[in-house]
Amino acid sequence: MSDPASGVTEARDGGTVILTISQPARRNALSMAIREGLTEALDRIEADREVRAVVLTGAGGTFSAGGDISGMDVSDIPSGRERFRRTHQMVHALIQSSKPIIAAVEGWAAGAGMSLALCCDTVVAAEDARFMASFGKIGLVADCALFYTLPQRVGMGRARQILLYGEPVGAVDGERIGLVDHVAPSGGALDRALERARAVAEGAPLPIAMTKRYLAEGLEAALEFERDAQAMMFVTADHAEGRAAFLGKRKPVFRGV
Repeated sequence: MSDPASGVTEARDGGTVILTISQPARRNALSMAIREGLTEALDRIEADREVRAVVLTGAGGTFSAGGDISGMDVSDIPSGRERFRRTHQMVHALIQSSKPIIAAVEGWAAGAGMSLALCCDTVVAAEDARFMASFGKIGLVADCALFYTLPQRVGMGRARQILLYGEPVGAVDGERIGLVDHVAPSGGALDRALERARAVAEGAPLPIAMTKRYLAEGLEAALEFERDAQAMMFVTADHAEGRAAFLGKRKPVFRGV
């Protein structure tokens, strides 16, 4: 069942559920409502034995431009930790799901949008899609498990470059370094993702579930670090400057405080 009010819609393609982030006017920014809508949908899907795979995508030619910066109004560390307790419910629902989950990426997957894509088991990207770990541009550290998923995909050296510099990575280069699994023609990411979903759905579900469980080892330590670190970043002057600069469409001036 779809819940447009949450910003997440749902459709079926045989044994595959397609979850679509449907806030194109806001470039599918990951508000708390969307995060909670994804969590609710994934929890429901987890209990449905008829579902053999999930495809996650974004409406309007953008996967997700990242976190909802206008909604980042955290005023103290406990509030920041609570925000990430709720966000990590979504991360767990993705990474620890027994179902294989495939991201279909068109346009930008930036900041938390990149993190969301990498929480999926398979990343299919349109040839003109772009990925960027842009957290530092608003005075934050990476979150939504990117400290965990990115080094697993590209190795620690490349992860360091992507995280520290915050520069865009195109789909073709992303496939070369392991960030992306399959490149599709522009506009064709969803069709290619559905092909992969049908292929993986032919496998026995229990071995897939156990394989995913093993590959999720180490997730909790990364999430606990980001919960503490990001809660502190939210109350820094640099984050306030980065947020104001983004909303004011100007370059931030960071001072390390």
